[in-house]
Amino acid sequence: MGRLEQLRINAYLSEVARGYNNNAFIAQTLFPTIYSEKEKIDIFEFNKEAFNLYDTERAIRANSNVIAPEGFKKHTTTLTEHDLSYPIDYREEQEAEKVKLQLHATNVVTDGLQLKHEKQCADLVQNPDNYATENKILLSGTSCFTHADSDPIKVIEDAKNAVSQKIARDPNTMVLGQDAWQTLRQHKKLKELISNNLNKLVTLDLLKEIFEVENIVIGKSIFANAEGKFERIWKDNIILAYVPNLGASRTEYDPSFAYTVRKKDALQIDEYTKEGNKVKYIRATDIYTPFLVGAEAGYLISGTNG
Repeated sequence: MGRLEQLRINAYLSEVARGYNNNAFIAQTLFPTIYSEKEKIDIFEFNKEAFNLYDTERAIRANSNVIAPEGFKKHTTTLTEHDLSYPIDYREEQEAEKVKLQLHATNVVTDGLQLKHEKQCADLVQNPDNYATENKILLSGTSCFTHADSDPIKVIEDAKNAVSQKIARDPNTMVLGQDAWQTLRQHKKLKELISNNLNKLVTLDLLKEIFEVENIVIGKSIFANAEGKFERIWKDNIILAYVPNLGASRTEYDPSFAYTVRKKDALQIDEYTKEGNKVKYIRATDIYTPFLVGAEAGYLISGTNG
């Protein structure tokens, strides 16, 4: 018996899971997905060569312009399997409408997998150890955005310049932790740019204009820690990064700040029972790993609120 038969894959619920979307999760913005046919993969770490602007003009009978390759790091790794299941007692199923209860279970386990992915990605990009000295800053004292004399515009411009000096491209994506966003939208210097009306709050669209970053998202997701207390996944940090907008044509050879490598068609919903057969389990399985593949293309601003 094949693996798919043993797992009793539910094709309908699998499609539900693949189409499921929780707007609170924004990790995909920094970690767009590329798909792999296999679990064992090669990961490429990009350097300046991937972002260089080359001299391409050639005069008649002149030699071709040949790139002097700098090489890139490649290491082989294996993607990680993630799974989560939801129990449904036969009595619950009899009392409820069967399909709707299974849909609810599918959404719960899918949401659980996405929350795990969100936390993994946030931990990677919010860890200062993953950045070179020139690609990070820890705000303190009057530089914190909670201080009236702070200058968020200069901090962001310095961060953009640091990235462009490394990869010759400006970052096009920004992720704000919810606390950082709440502070920025009320910042005096930013509010002064709203038609001199200090009673208004800065909007996300205005922030895009001020910072000249085309894609800005707010990290609002929350998780329960080991003590059962709720915490924000995205802290009072800001991450700036260059992430290519390549759509379905994206591959592991396209330079980017980060990727999630996912095994093709790995997200599946199956059903199984245990001894006694009075409880059915709706289980979601996915196989993926998030990677920082071009840390030079990112910048971390930590401690915006002090």
